[in-house]
Amino acid sequence: MGRRKSAVASVLRGLLLPVGVAVVILFFAAALDSLDDGRQQEEMKRLEESLRRACVACYAEQGIYPPDLDYIKEHYGLQIDEKRYTVRYDAFAENLMPDITVLENAK
Repeated sequence: MGRRKSAVASVLRGLLLPVGVAVVILFFAAALDSLDDGRQQEEMKRLEESLRRACVACYAEQGIYPPDLDYIKEHYGLQIDEKRYTVRYDAFAENLMPDITVLENAK
């Protein structure tokens, strides 16, 4: 009877270690994925804020908001990774803040 218990215990220990390692690896992978998602959201937010600051700077200097996205790129040196982001810039009047939306492109 002692041998049977020790055999079962050794089998359980033999299974428990790989299962435990697999669980730890899964949790680690999930944590990394969550961090990456947070980083991507933060980058999109920073791009949108940079666009808004450039618009406000243009309005303060010239009295009008930039007519289009190319104007911001040319005069304010803003660079956009167009492979990664799509920027919707809707300027409907020179004296009203444009509607700016930053979207991440599908991978």
